[in-house]
Amino acid sequence: MNSAIGAIIGLVLAIVLIIRKFSPVYSLLLGAVVGGLLGGMGLDGTVGNMVSGVKDITPAIIRIIAAGVLSGVLIKTGAAASISHAIVNRLGRRHVYLALALATMLLTAVGVFVDVAVITVAPVAIIIAQRVGISRFAMLLAMVGGGKCGNVISPNPNTIIAAENFSAPLSSVMLANIAAAVVGLIVTVYIILPLMPSRKESLMPTGGEPTVAEDSSLPSFWASIAGPVVVIVLLMLRPLAGIAIDPLIALPVGGVVTLITTRKWSRAGESISYGLEKMSVVAVLLVSTGAIAGIIKSSSLTSMLIAMFGDGESARLLLAPLSGAVMSAATASTTAGATIASASFAPTLLASGVSAVWGAAMINAGATVLDHLPHGSFFHATGGAVEMSIKERLRLIPYESAVGLVLTICSVVSYLIVG
Repeated sequence: MNSAIGAIIGLVLAIVLIIRKFSPVYSLLLGAVVGGLLGGMGLDGTVGNMVSGVKDITPAIIRIIAAGVLSGVLIKTGAAASISHAIVNRLGRRHVYLALALATMLLTAVGVFVDVAVITVAPVAIIIAQRVGISRFAMLLAMVGGGKCGNVISPNPNTIIAAENFSAPLSSVMLANIAAAVVGLIVTVYIILPLMPSRKESLMPTGGEPTVAEDSSLPSFWASIAGPVVVIVLLMLRPLAGIAIDPLIALPVGGVVTLITTRKWSRAGESISYGLEKMSVVAVLLVSTGAIAGIIKSSSLTSMLIAMFGDGESARLLLAPLSGAVMSAATASTTAGATIASASFAPTLLASGVSAVWGAAMINAGATVLDHLPHGSFFHATGGAVEMSIKERLRLIPYESAVGLVLTICSVVSYLIVG
């Protein structure tokens, strides 16, 4: 009991510090130390459990750094922009929200960070908004909703870390949430967006079909999508043919293929540096999340939660998604939330009868419910992409949470049907 209370106090301390704009990395490390000491683990035991937690996620950190090659290449070669232009121009005025959501979903699904995907699509969205007369509020929700849908089926850090902690194939975890992603996209565009109140800050329309002029420097759509397709094929070889290609290999290969098909070899160094910079920030954050996850895992907190939910089916259905949602709320990060939840509760979930693939998938979906809170970078990066004030950005939170909730419910339902 003492260890559980200590872990809770340490986690709450980390949350308070993060909300007060203290470094998330040091907030989580300090929370881990305080949680261990208050939980009666002693100084040596606290440090040992923190190191053990970091050690457990080290393989995933290596894979995440490798994923930076594909992500950096897609952005710096213009492949990501080309994909978003093609989708938006193809769907046009009649399906403007679907176009924005689908473009962001696809970019995130092929390995671009969700906030970077929103920033990439935002310039195209602003042009469309000016011509059609839609508000920044609706425009951003379409992109964020699409990004969340793509994030649960992507080879992004949150999926990699959840799969790694459950020792599940990454491709299988990605496939498990496909139905949830499709349903989430449809609900976002055709139910949640129409329910939003009309706002007075709509941009003035100028008329005409909302096409976006193609930049001659951008590669073609087919050249841009080739690398991500290769990655998906390589990852799919395991469930389809029994040939295991590790993401550590598949993701950089996709980046190299993109460089070849887009003929942007001159940007190889710049692309890799950009991807490494983005992933390094995540890797450092994962070290601290692994540390506090080690404290939580070594405490009696998981046993308390199981006792609270009850054994068997209720534990399967509630613990995985709720742990992802709670931890993502604590850190305002899908990646950190999925890391702490999967590292802390994977053994308990597996012991209760949940398969590795579905445990990872449900935690991954749950981590999208509250990952957009104001103490995280996603909130500010996406609001800034469309020049939205903090007050305006706050109004979007309930609708974003609704998208994440839909994804989570669909993931749980999918587990009940096929898990």
